[in-house]
Amino acid sequence: MMKTKEILISGVTGTTFMTLFSYLVSLADGENFSEPERLGQLTGRLIPKLDKQQSQALGWLGHYGVGLLFTLVYVELWHRGKLKPDLKTNLWLGGLSGLLAVAVWKTTFKMHPLPPSLNFKKYYLQLVPAHIVFAVFAGIGYHILQKTTSYATNN
Repeated sequence: MMKTKEILISGVTGTTFMTLFSYLVSLADGENFSEPERLGQLTGRLIPKLDKQQSQALGWLGHYGVGLLFTLVYVELWHRGKLKPDLKTNLWLGGLSGLLAVAVWKTTFKMHPLPPSLNFKKYYLQLVPAHIVFAVFAGIGYHILQKTTSYATNN
């Protein structure tokens, strides 16, 4: 039960801050880098019977689902003592996750029958720091949960 709570809290925290980062980069650059919106767009083009609200909901669901999958791996590594959930490690973990994300997005866009028109280089370039933000905030969520659980157990 505790691992499930750790995955949920850490995953939602990391994904939320990553999404906020992508929105801020989008505002600064004038191009939409929102991962959930891109996923919704891709879904809507694959399943045209969906209205925009349905495809966007699936995009958000997919985005948070993938965030939870990344976090599942992180929490497992932290629990097994393979990695420490500290800032330095999470910066590296985020960078590696970002490179993996670039590979997945590149493959997705290449395989999709109707990919969006966007500056792919810029999109991929922002994915690495976005995933660093994800990993750092997933780690913060994990630490907060550890502290509150420790505090509740000791009092």
